[in-house]
Amino acid sequence: MITLRTYTFLDSLQPQLASFMGKTARGFLPVPEMAALFVEIAPGIAINRVTDVALKANDVTPGVLVVERAFGLLEIHAHDKGEVLGAGDAILQGLELKEEERLKPKVVSNQIIRSIEPYQAQIINRDSAGMMILPGESLFILETNPAGYVTYAANEAEKAANVSLVHLRPFGAFGRLWMSGSESEIDSAAQAAISALERVAGKEHG
Repeated sequence: MITLRTYTFLDSLQPQLASFMGKTARGFLPVPEMAALFVEIAPGIAINRVTDVALKANDVTPGVLVVERAFGLLEIHAHDKGEVLGAGDAILQGLELKEEERLKPKVVSNQIIRSIEPYQAQIINRDSAGMMILPGESLFILETNPAGYVTYAANEAEKAANVSLVHLRPFGAFGRLWMSGSESEIDSAAQAAISALERVAGKEHG
């Protein structure tokens, strides 16, 4: 039995998220303002069939493909939003599922560290793949379940505030997001990210 964990459409990839994917993903890389779709399922191995269905159905390009034993994650993108939505419909038909059968995202944890210390900034920067956090900036950390929804949160936060995408992990047991910026901008980004997740309808976790 296949569980639809994440199904989230991004109408316009923001510059930092698109650039982060370009730096970290192993697929065909997107550019800003493309439409994107993130699909996460369980068990993970079935994401290969999902990819096959999406690519044969519409003119879309895969950017992220993660195949783990428990969960699998696919990201597809295109300049044409209709192509991305059409591929999403084909995925749902292939899985014999409806969009509303996806899991509803849960905020597992969120925190803001204000005026971060220099040594902590250095440690974070060594492990990040995005922008550097500077001493004195504020840091927003978000965890989501399922993991794939953290991309939607990151994209909406970037739309809402002048912040830096430090790191993002959209696969595994939990999704994790790190963003930095001034105190007021980080507050706005955090509010936008959490509000976006609260608007996503789906099945409650069993």
